[in-house]
Amino acid sequence: MTTSTRGATRVPAVLVLEDGRTFRGRAYGAVGVTFGEAVFSTGMTGYQETLTDPSYDRQIVVATAPQIGNTGWNDEDDESKRIWVSGYVVRDPARVPSNWRAKRSLDDELLAQGIVGISGIDTRALTRHLRERGSMRAGIFSGDAIAAEDELLARVQAQPHMKGASLYEEVATKEAYVVPAVGEKKFTVAAIDLGIKGMTPHRMAERGIEVHVLPATATADEVYAVNPDGVFFSNGPGDPATADGPVELMTAVLERRTPLFGICFGNQILGRALGFGTYKLKYGHRGINQPVQDRTTGKVEVTAHNHGFAVDAPLDKVSETKFGRAEVSHVCLNDDVVEGLQLLDQPAFSVQYHPEAAAGPHDAAYLFDRFVTLMEGQRA
Repeated sequence: MTTSTRGATRVPAVLVLEDGRTFRGRAYGAVGVTFGEAVFSTGMTGYQETLTDPSYDRQIVVATAPQIGNTGWNDEDDESKRIWVSGYVVRDPARVPSNWRAKRSLDDELLAQGIVGISGIDTRALTRHLRERGSMRAGIFSGDAIAAEDELLARVQAQPHMKGASLYEEVATKEAYVVPAVGEKKFTVAAIDLGIKGMTPHRMAERGIEVHVLPATATADEVYAVNPDGVFFSNGPGDPATADGPVELMTAVLERRTPLFGICFGNQILGRALGFGTYKLKYGHRGINQPVQDRTTGKVEVTAHNHGFAVDAPLDKVSETKFGRAEVSHVCLNDDVVEGLQLLDQPAFSVQYHPEAAAGPHDAAYLFDRFVTLMEGQRA
């Protein structure tokens, strides 16, 4: 429930966490009530791409950068057709946006899309709390929605957990569409939309790939009807343990030995298809400054992340799977979380992070070239 009102910065608001801790501030964006999983994102820029990333469905995102909104909002950088976050938490909203591409302010866009936010709170203290206690259910209440704290807490605690949540079908396209290759067409890729970001097919199109974006419910027959040279599984929200349909589809792709590339949720789907488990991280990885090592080259990359779940695979040995040998190809240097998988006996690999990386960094863009190389090898 939201009611959009101008002058929201003068309206009181409160953020209530499921463990009872509260933060009081001012409404930012729409005024009303929203619920979601409270998580923090460490990016200092790129908030427009974050807010429109479907992987943030049902999450209240806390910006760790103290000032947000300086560059306003434009019509070019959206990663999807709408804002997906449940709520937005900032410390110091920019009073006046300043960027030559800005069409309106961030708070105007939040207001227009009915996104309830809160500003003026100590986001550093909130981030430290979530790091110590873990991501948790939360609610933002502003204006007339503010009531006694025990009543608000009860409403937060009545919300569903992220563990066990099946969300990818909610955010995926319902109809297939095509992103044409830029310049000469070299390959055709079937991309399974589990919450795909707009920059992902664009990065492939730049490499001469015609991308057929298919719904999350696509069947193997529908995938192979486009005669793909490769199959791509996108990022997406929710618990990968609920994604039996995509796992079944990926299994069919692996059985046909078609070149395969997955990112984020797609990495978790590959993990499940190979027989590994998945688990929920304490507070996840979100932001554009996460260090990852590519174990195949030894190179360390600064990468963009957005995941609260991870694959449970052994780091230091080659595993035998029904599709041949598999190994962990990438690892997070902060906490040794699995950040990539690859098969050694057929053309399939995945990473847990976002190589399309709008608004950056671009250290991992080579992974799209690696996908092209797999398709070239299969064609040869």
